[in-house]
Amino acid sequence: MFFTPGTHKEHGLPFNPLKAIVAPRPIGWISTVNSKGQANLAPYSFFNAISETPPMVGFSVSPGEREKDSLVNSRETGEFVVNIVSSAQMQAMSDTSAPAAHGESEFDLVGLEAEPSQTVAPPRVKDAPCHLECKVWDILALPEDENGQRNYWVMGTIIGININDKVIVDGKIDVSLYQPVSRLGYKDYAVVRDVFEIERPKGGY
Repeated sequence: MFFTPGTHKEHGLPFNPLKAIVAPRPIGWISTVNSKGQANLAPYSFFNAISETPPMVGFSVSPGEREKDSLVNSRETGEFVVNIVSSAQMQAMSDTSAPAAHGESEFDLVGLEAEPSQTVAPPRVKDAPCHLECKVWDILALPEDENGQRNYWVMGTIIGININDKVIVDGKIDVSLYQPVSRLGYKDYAVVRDVFEIERPKGGY
């Protein structure tokens, strides 16, 4: 089957399969604050690490009836935190995707405990296994779609890393201890449970 983007329904696919094709995708559970210090928390599955040196991450914010708080707050304050989602937190993560009024904290709505970050103003999700404290490097406006709407790609430089000591074993993070959640297509998610090593080739080709 071949089709051009946006024509999937004409080929018998009622839902856009793109998200199912590019999967699994890590989830950036992004916490921000606005200029008044009010916290926001929302998950983004178009998210990933984009550079090791300097250490950087990015997340894509889709359009809606109004600009999403994660975008507005990141633009206003220049800061955000990535909270890594464990299997124990996947329902709470999903709950924070519900619409909320600007300035209303998803921490309070969902009943999540926040704790102060070390280097930025946005708080962290206390029980998340890892946190990346970020300064906004740039916000890129992506091309408009056929309706004149656009996504924004928010890029941040990591200036602080927090790891729960309980998930460190022999000097390495053991993801099997918290089982990170990833996004698939449609309403589907996955949890990392099987972990294995593959040695890199030692010679060239």
